[in-house]
Amino acid sequence: MAMSLGSKASGDDEFGEMHEINVTPFIDVMLVLLIIFMVAAPLSTVDINVDLPTAAAPPKNRPDKPVYVTLDENLLVSVGETATTPDTLGTVLYNATGGDTDTRIFVRGDRKVAYGDLMTLLDVLRTAGFRKVALVSLERVGDPPRMP
Repeated sequence: MAMSLGSKASGDDEFGEMHEINVTPFIDVMLVLLIIFMVAAPLSTVDINVDLPTAAAPPKNRPDKPVYVTLDENLLVSVGETATTPDTLGTVLYNATGGDTDTRIFVRGDRKVAYGDLMTLLDVLRTAGFRKVALVSLERVGDPPRMP
């Protein structure tokens, strides 16, 4: 079964190459993305007002001999195994770090400690000159916890 597309026998046919970009599919994709972002943008905002304290600590590798500051559920503070008070915490930390305030301090807080009490401890560390603080937690295995 043969078919002829035209009567020209010289090889010049009507279906030559097009030298322009077809932007119609690109425009369609951009409109779909615009609609997706218009629908998703209101969903990403948070409507819960919480007065959060400010704290920032970039992640670092743990040293060979870390300095731990522990705040237990009775709000007792200890550096390593040495019990201390918030008033003497700075002096005990200077002794534990050899006076190096650039040493990273690893803070362990009990699950039952209130957020404000933990932030008070972090403020005491900052006032003592220790600005490199890391918060310690257990690694989670399995499903994430559900909010009550």
